[in-house]
Amino acid sequence: MSHDDQILFRTATDSDWDALKLLISTGFGFHPSENDATMMRALHSPENIVVATDGGVPVAMAVGFDMEFTVPGGHQVPTRGITWVSVAPTHRRRGILRSMFEKLHETITASGAPLAALTASDAGIYGRFGYGPATVEEQITFDRRFARFQADVPDPGGVSIVDARTAAATLPDIYDRWRLLTPGAQQRPTAHWDRTFAESADDKNGGSALFFLTHADGYVAYRHNYDGSENVVKVSQFVAITPQAYAALWRALIGLDLVTRIEVNQHPDDPLRLLLTDYRSVRTKSRTDHLWLRIMDVPAALQARDYAADLDTVIEIDDPYLDAGGTFRLRVRDGRATCTPTDASPQVTMASDVLSALYLGTHRARTFASAHRLRATDSRAVDAVDAAFSVDRPAVLGYGF
Repeated sequence: MSHDDQILFRTATDSDWDALKLLISTGFGFHPSENDATMMRALHSPENIVVATDGGVPVAMAVGFDMEFTVPGGHQVPTRGITWVSVAPTHRRRGILRSMFEKLHETITASGAPLAALTASDAGIYGRFGYGPATVEEQITFDRRFARFQADVPDPGGVSIVDARTAAATLPDIYDRWRLLTPGAQQRPTAHWDRTFAESADDKNGGSALFFLTHADGYVAYRHNYDGSENVVKVSQFVAITPQAYAALWRALIGLDLVTRIEVNQHPDDPLRLLLTDYRSVRTKSRTDHLWLRIMDVPAALQARDYAADLDTVIEIDDPYLDAGGTFRLRVRDGRATCTPTDASPQVTMASDVLSALYLGTHRARTFASAHRLRATDSRAVDAVDAAFSVDRPAVLGYGF
């Protein structure tokens, strides 16, 4: 029961699917295609969906499900994902979202998963629940016709054009090798791959069917989009395990004749600009958060990843939402950590959402300290955290969910 005693919360049933599709359509501004609906039902069983009802009619929903994420060092961590969070516009400001999240997080706590994850349509909502932005991506664009590689960029070759059937047999294995190395990437279920290769007219958003380029260590999936004046290639997936595969795939993409511009989402530290002779030719259209993480169990999460430098510090984590914080001694030796509760005075203090944002190495403790979101006894304590939490492979979300 919520503050509004007409709102009841329960687990979804099979009979709710049509009402849930309507909620999703209204909340996210699109009508799910049949392929979307098929994937959703394959991925999410009704018992994992929290529904709020008014007079028996669903007016809000949130889905929880099991995932597995790669963390720094290539370790796989069980994670509980949250998706399709939607409250009808007729029922806003009644505490419904908070009540649904209380139920979801009770389930997450009971599961023992040290991490929870979501992607946020509204970045102002989830910090109060302890979630922090753990990966960042940029959308970039450039004119392919004027793109020239630096003279010393290798031309390793090895790229093939393949049809959808060949791609369906090839891409999952390449992706799996890539995600096991990449912090923030997650295991991709079969239903999600099936959705990729089961296209309908609604899925293309005015573009062509998907085209595929493959390499032994990477692949690209892209569409042609014609707007009447130019042909724009929009890359939907770019996966490269090695620098050689990265350079080879970009050479093949830039070799597409009759294409004016190329658009792709990538990590802000992606080296494309440095491959080209004109650094300014690549323009950033947008920069935004992507994956949001919440650390559910501080010792378990901090002991799950590798570290770049030794560390011996005491951290205090403020977690008013779930009371999963506390004061912990964090010791790192040779890349591995032990984390235990302590009564010692903290050297570094931060909220749960800040630790969650630092966890994959995307953000720096120094930046949060400058924003007055992280406090430390002295600057050396901040520098030590930054050195330990740094990563040599940028964190990238494997796929949106």
